[in-house]
Amino acid sequence: MTSEITRREFLRSSSVAGLGVTLAGLPRIGKGMVNSKIRVLAIGFGRIGNKDLTQVASHSAVEIAGLCDIDTDALAAVSAEYPGAFTCRDYRIAFTDHVDKFDAVIVATPDHSHAPIMLTALENDKHIYGQKPLVHQLEELQLIERAVHAKPHLVTQLGNQRMVYPGRRAAVDILRSGALGKAIAGYVWTGSPGGEFYFNAAHIMSAPSMPPPNVDFDLWLGPCEVRPYREHLLPRVWRSWWDFGTGGLGDWGVHLLDVIFFAYDELTSPIAVKTHAPAPSDTFHTYPCQSTITYSVDSDHFANRQFPIYYNDRGQGPSRASLGLSGDEWADSNMTVVVCEGGVLSLTPEGILEIWRDGQMTPGLEMPGLPDFPQLNHRHAWIDTINGVNTELRTPFSDGVRITEAALLAVKASRFPGQELLWDRASLSFTNHAEATESIVRRDYREGFAPPSFG
Repeated sequence: MTSEITRREFLRSSSVAGLGVTLAGLPRIGKGMVNSKIRVLAIGFGRIGNKDLTQVASHSAVEIAGLCDIDTDALAAVSAEYPGAFTCRDYRIAFTDHVDKFDAVIVATPDHSHAPIMLTALENDKHIYGQKPLVHQLEELQLIERAVHAKPHLVTQLGNQRMVYPGRRAAVDILRSGALGKAIAGYVWTGSPGGEFYFNAAHIMSAPSMPPPNVDFDLWLGPCEVRPYREHLLPRVWRSWWDFGTGGLGDWGVHLLDVIFFAYDELTSPIAVKTHAPAPSDTFHTYPCQSTITYSVDSDHFANRQFPIYYNDRGQGPSRASLGLSGDEWADSNMTVVVCEGGVLSLTPEGILEIWRDGQMTPGLEMPGLPDFPQLNHRHAWIDTINGVNTELRTPFSDGVRITEAALLAVKASRFPGQELLWDRASLSFTNHAEATESIVRRDYREGFAPPSFG
């Protein structure tokens, strides 16, 4: 089965007189709702998408109104749980034929299709819970930023569920307070790609073949150029592919870089990136990568005018001794470490927080002056915020843009290993490298799948 709707037809049927807004789909926001529920369309039912759906559906204020997946087997299994929901394989059909039936959208699809779907949802005034990384292309960060600015009434949330842990929330407060002094550098690393084949597809790349009858591979490709299906590409190892995923650095970015950006609002956009990596592959993400992402800062929160974030994969963390820490092992294979003039903050994805000063460790949650951190349901916070309930919302897309930008720059720069690329987000260019600007900033969208533009 192939997709049956073009982008031109889609826009003609879904937009209103140049405003890009479907009147029937105007959002419901808290005080305007009377004895009604937030009607949610869920798109994508992989391992993470199923968790998102189950958690959101468990909120008492939610009705699952629609289900969408290119895999009919996955769609049938989920629709059995929600028999009242409409179903479709093509997300564009949901917005042309069913737009008045839902108020909010869960987007849990592969990375390459995030921006087209999310921007379509924003164009049609739908709240979004979107999986990480926020987008696949650097240009798409700017598109999302413009859309969020144009639609301030919509509630957006990035899939950053680890921010529910008290240790991660405490880390933000500690850094923001200046209790450790001025920040010098961030060291962030992930153990991915590891031994599993999640990010290691090169050795299992199979010959072209027919896709399974339950999979509409043309719809799965979405904005990407047409190419043959290969066994193992679905459901997971697409993450290893340059055109579909973002490798270990992109996949883990929001779970590791987040607290640095929550703590320091001054980190708006990097001025440079340099990634050391093996020779690039035409098809796959390469590894191991060691990346330096540099920010220009002028703030009392920082010790210098430049703040570097060293972001690596394959478990490449710094020497503990060099940072004044005892012991020879880090608490996890995925870590966030911030070095300040008065101490070092060490944090795992699950919120194990350590504060090191003068060679002595203090559990981070024992730091004086911290508030209580009540239990938080990450996905329910999205629904509560839509309903006007005051709660912690981690991470709205406005923060997701900054976090994702750092991760994507580290990933994209691996195509030019060892070369310093000077980045200017405003012009979407590497000012010292025309080839990089031409090759790693944007994609040519396949006809029918280009995202809507907001100015």
